[in-house]
Amino acid sequence: MDSLLPFFLLCFTSFFTLTNPLGTMPVFLTMTNGMSEEQRRAIVRRATIVSFLTLMVFTFSGQFLFKFFGISTNGFRIAGGIIIFTIGFDMLQARYAKAKLKEEEVKTYVNDISITPLAIPMLCGPGAIANALMLMDDAVTLAKKCILIGTIGLIYFITYLILRASTRLNRYMGETGNNVMMRLMGLILMVIAVECFVSGFKPVLADHDRHFAALEPVKKTREGIAFPCNSGTVR
Repeated sequence: MDSLLPFFLLCFTSFFTLTNPLGTMPVFLTMTNGMSEEQRRAIVRRATIVSFLTLMVFTFSGQFLFKFFGISTNGFRIAGGIIIFTIGFDMLQARYAKAKLKEEEVKTYVNDISITPLAIPMLCGPGAIANALMLMDDAVTLAKKCILIGTIGLIYFITYLILRASTRLNRYMGETGNNVMMRLMGLILMVIAVECFVSGFKPVLADHDRHFAALEPVKKTREGIAFPCNSGTVR
């Protein structure tokens, strides 16, 4: 039971910062400018559902993808840590999501912005997918798997509520409040990324140490160099 609470907090903080509904608010308001509250509500509902289902597909098919492409979990942790660190670094500098939309792009996506770019890649980007795969690999028990799935569902429910109330929240928080919140989330995300990066390197270093520890030191003799695999010596 003691290990479940830290795992829940890790899942919650990492997914909340990667989903970043507060940072998505200004972009969402720009894309839905001129729409009614009912249209915005429909867009947010569809975007959160699509994001949740997409993340669930990658969460449960992660091990299959690793085996199919011959990818090790440690290598994915290192790559995922780099991706998450980059996202956190941008957030630390109060940069909004890189998926900036030009005026002509808004017109292109206006009929279906709930899927692209709102759901993918803004609410469910590569960082969130990488984080889901790594946490699913860490969830060795059924309880942890349930916590992970429940936390993802909770995050997107909170995201739905935040984006639905985006007009009021943006008015209360203002640009300064959004920037402060984004910097704090970015710092937390960078710390999580470093932990992922280090956890990916630890098994590699451990295997390296075990490999050399298994080799007996080469013994030098007067006749030559004696190797442990041979009964004789090599001159």
